[in-house]
Amino acid sequence: MSGSRLKILVIAALVFINAVFLAVIISDNTADAQNERKALENVCSVMQNGGIMINPDDVRAGGALRTMRTARSDQAEAIIARAVLGETVMTDQGVIYLYENAERGIAEFYSGCDFEIRVNSGVILSSEGASRAVRRLLRDMKLETAELFTDGEPGDETVTAVSAYKGASIFNCAIEFVFSGGSLQTVKGRYMTGAVPAEDGAEISRAGTALLGFFAAVRNEDKEDVDCSQIYGVEAGYSHRVVGSFGEGVISPAWLITTDTGIYIMEDLSGEIRLVGQT
Repeated sequence: MSGSRLKILVIAALVFINAVFLAVIISDNTADAQNERKALENVCSVMQNGGIMINPDDVRAGGALRTMRTARSDQAEAIIARAVLGETVMTDQGVIYLYENAERGIAEFYSGCDFEIRVNSGVILSSEGASRAVRRLLRDMKLETAELFTDGEPGDETVTAVSAYKGASIFNCAIEFVFSGGSLQTVKGRYMTGAVPAEDGAEISRAGTALLGFFAAVRNEDKEDVDCSQIYGVEAGYSHRVVGSFGEGVISPAWLITTDTGIYIMEDLSGEIRLVGQT
């Protein structure tokens, strides 16, 4: 057998083996997805029998979300300030960094990754539409976001951008862009960047497990602040908290649960539930 023929046979064998392995992986993943879907449907049936209406199609699991550490970034702050104000002069005031452009405005960044930018009138206009202007600014800021929400009338709008990490929303980490008279006035909120895996970082639970925890809280008469009769949507994502005096933080797996009585964030690891908005 010639060397070239033998080489072709070896390559063909390797391709076949890889195809078999791929088929096994796909089969296992399909079986896991089917089992998880069945478990979710069973949990939804239990909740419906218990007086809480929920459609399993309204539950958005988020894959393998894991606890991550975050930190304040001077470089990220400079990019954010420059995206809105152009070239600036930075002043270090200890835990507060100031970025100033006399003609455009001033930005203040604090230790917990919170910031506020005050923009001079007429610098950034919403003539192209507030949402479009905000999307352009977010791109220049190099910040990942999941959704935009707009409130108000044209020219006098507040656009809220929900931060995200690798496609998953960080529910309590958002940035507001406030327009008045067709001009951007303020940008304020919290940025998130530089995430790295936390040691022994917990991975998010299955959706069915999380829903059973929420169901138990609703049925617990001692928790009067957690109550509903219908769940409109469930989304897996993250919750952010500051853990250090120099801007260190953590994003940990969480669930956003939208009900007929309000919007809740449930911490996946602790099971803590807090009301964060109205529906």
